[in-house]
Amino acid sequence: MSNVNIMVLVSGGGTNFQALHDAELAGKLRPGRLALAVSDRPEAYALERAKRRGIPVYVREPDKRLPKAERREALSDRILRIATDNDIGLIVMAGFLSILAGKIIRRYAGRIINLHPSLLPKYGGSGMYGERVHRAVLDAGETESGCTVHLVNAGTDTGPILLQRRVPVLKWDTPPALAERIHAEEHIAIVEATAMMAGRLHRRLPDHANRAGEDPLPAVSPYGISGGNDPAVNETG
Repeated sequence: MSNVNIMVLVSGGGTNFQALHDAELAGKLRPGRLALAVSDRPEAYALERAKRRGIPVYVREPDKRLPKAERREALSDRILRIATDNDIGLIVMAGFLSILAGKIIRRYAGRIINLHPSLLPKYGGSGMYGERVHRAVLDAGETESGCTVHLVNAGTDTGPILLQRRVPVLKWDTPPALAERIHAEEHIAIVEATAMMAGRLHRRLPDHANRAGEDPLPAVSPYGISGGNDPAVNETG
């Protein structure tokens, strides 16, 4: 049986991408295989990390001449073409700042996961990303925070949770200090969730795990299977 080809969507430095690659080298992503990286920002250092490791990279920038809704769908269609052409079975959003829409959501239903820097359902939703999340956590006086990997659905940060990792919030924390502590947990979480999903896809679609347009898998949470959602990519900004 073939591996599950994984597309990683990135916009920044790519430390989570590196964690995934290191895990693949250690045999921890099987049956998943990092097939390529796609960025919406040509300056993203994650692309350099991928190139150095011999992993193909693509840059697809949003067309700022288009209205927001059209821009999202146009970018999403271009990314879908890449996924289809490369037999991608699983899409991993690892700090991807663009919002996907349209056909890719339907064709990859149940096969897109997102990493969010809070303990969802707290501090998710439109506009909650990066330092904004950590500042909100501190402003609220929370005693713990962390990260969440979830399946995406039609809402914003509302998809079924795959796993979470927690860290304490310290009295002297600043948003950058809290972010740094959470980053270490993100590297673990993204690897565990990616391997989990690759395994599930491999078992359920053994002969065509990488084909877009098949019947979508049901959304899976740690508490069982929940279907009936209209999957969509998590909004990060």
